[in-house]
Amino acid sequence: MHHLKTLIREVPDFPKPGINFYDITTLLKDPAGLKAVIDALGAHYIGKKIATVAGIEARGFIFAPAVAYALNAGFVPIRKPKKLPSATERVEYALEYGTDAVEIHRDAVQPGDNVLIVDDVLATGGTAAAAAKLVEKLGGNVAGLGFVIELDFLHGREKLAGRETHALLHY
Repeated sequence: MHHLKTLIREVPDFPKPGINFYDITTLLKDPAGLKAVIDALGAHYIGKKIATVAGIEARGFIFAPAVAYALNAGFVPIRKPKKLPSATERVEYALEYGTDAVEIHRDAVQPGDNVLIVDDVLATGGTAAAAAKLVEKLGGNVAGLGFVIELDFLHGREKLAGRETHALLHY
């Protein structure tokens, strides 16, 4: 997996000074790199009886449907507020300044379903923890949280304690 890091562009001072942004668009345009990510994320969850793969808006939508296909599972989106057309459940989470929220359709997960949550980056863990709470609110079992990148220095994994968390690349 380490070779995938060579496909990720590091952009200094984006979106603001002092932030080093790991840009996955360069990995996405590389057919072998994209395939390696999808294959590796899917392989980690084979045999875990995943019924549904939930992708977190926006870049989780890139990977989650392909992983769902690889696992012969369904896909559901976890979105920012007021983006889903039917009845939703909502969980708010803290940001550095203020709060945000994510939503899921109330009928997206059936009680007892094993759900894999997928996103591109695990940073502070707030969004992923909120997504897990949404799945659990619907009676689903969070079978795992899969990420392409984990920013270890932000300690996001701590907010996911007690949940199986897997990242392909670590910075």
